[in-house]
Amino acid sequence: MSSEVSPAALQATGSVARRQKLSRISRWVLLFATLLGLVVLVVLAIENVREAIPRLNLDFFVNYPSRKAAEAGLRSSIFGWIWVVIYTIVLSVPIAVGTAVWLEEFAPRSRFITLLRLNISNLAGVPSIIYGILGLTLFVRIFGLGPSMLAGAFTLVLMILPMIVIASVEAIRQVPPSIRDGALALGATRWQAVWHHILPASIPGVMTGTILAIARAAGETAALIMIGAFTFIAFDSINPMDSFTTVPIQIYNWTIRPVNQGFQHNASAGIIVLVAAVIVFNIIALFVRERFRRS
Repeated sequence: MSSEVSPAALQATGSVARRQKLSRISRWVLLFATLLGLVVLVVLAIENVREAIPRLNLDFFVNYPSRKAAEAGLRSSIFGWIWVVIYTIVLSVPIAVGTAVWLEEFAPRSRFITLLRLNISNLAGVPSIIYGILGLTLFVRIFGLGPSMLAGAFTLVLMILPMIVIASVEAIRQVPPSIRDGALALGATRWQAVWHHILPASIPGVMTGTILAIARAAGETAALIMIGAFTFIAFDSINPMDSFTTVPIQIYNWTIRPVNQGFQHNASAGIIVLVAAVIVFNIIALFVRERFRRS
């Protein structure tokens, strides 16, 4: 007797056939949505590059903002942007990583800690404008810092702390328990096991989450506008108590100007600079992750 089965007999029927058909349709719908998003992104990128090319020169980076579009530049906003990002990194990373280590390695298992973890996760999804209002009330008015770089950095720290804590907790959690148990079995203290074994093994995940959070802070506008970051600064902001502006705020200032004044070309050039900086942050994150993963 022949044991061959006809193809028709192998075809699904009933609800299974409907689910398979729906799965095939969903695949094409999702592919179309992805391609549509990519096409829109490419069109916007080409349009921005086309408008930005006339302004992407050395003068654009060394000139201060001006009421004349052809003479306006990003110098003061680049200085303020760099310093705010540096202050944000210095203030946020030690606190966030320390919090993650405590939550995952030293905190007792209790309802309070569970509630604390839940609140940190919720804070990561709060809109940035809320952090701007908090920074305005707390740092600008109560602490009397005014619209300074330090107030802006503290506000951004509040915004990205939950993101870095969550990324660091997940990175520490991915370290195999055998590494921790082996260190403790050989006589190491809990802190020695964490410092010499757990943290080095979790660095790729911690660094990736940290750099992506910093990239978000570098592109932030709403929170800094709320604390009073200025859009016209004609000096280099270096002192932490100086007034400041950043590249995203300067771009926002140019985009709201009348079209016939030519500031849209400046805004497009600023967008290219900002996108390039964010891409660099992401490349650094990939490089750091792969470097530590190999080691």
